[in-house]
Amino acid sequence: MKVLKLSAQGLPQSWITLEQAVTHYAANDVRWEAGAQIAVFRGGHNALTGLQSIIKVNSIIGTRGVPSISPFALRPGLNNGKLFARDRNMCAYCGGLFSVLELTREHIIPFAQQGIDTWMNVVTACRSCNLRKSSRTPEQAKMPLLYAPYVPSLWEDFILRNRRILADQMEFLTAHLPKNSRLFDQPFCAD
Repeated sequence: MKVLKLSAQGLPQSWITLEQAVTHYAANDVRWEAGAQIAVFRGGHNALTGLQSIIKVNSIIGTRGVPSISPFALRPGLNNGKLFARDRNMCAYCGGLFSVLELTREHIIPFAQQGIDTWMNVVTACRSCNLRKSSRTPEQAKMPLLYAPYVPSLWEDFILRNRRILADQMEFLTAHLPKNSRLFDQPFCAD
């Protein structure tokens, strides 16, 4: 279970463990919290008062301070898991929905033609379509793309990073998605 850590201004910073969240609470770095309470940690007893220390952790926390890097300047890292999730496990050429094991990262402009490994040059493809397209462009292979690639927004990237998002965290993140986000489309195909 992960906690969604936000800046004090409400911009996503990272997914953190419960233990990392407790550290923020103990250091009095949590400025505000949202979502449901997901864990309670009990510590020792105060020698003077006899009271036990308790830290209650919420699923979303806003921490003190201003991030040193603008989150809007960051480019989301590209990996197959996030790519397949962005494309909803749909082959860009045949339109079929596939399990992760049947999918590949397909370069629109292939490496053999100086293509690069970026969000704007990759789509999800089933193994059959990837083999059929080979080291040609979609035009050369006469295999038009069914959808266009795009770079995920900051909010989409946080959804794509975590497979086990709690309902309140998902509600918070989806409220900030661009209206044309593909993540609003049909549900993921089962693995």
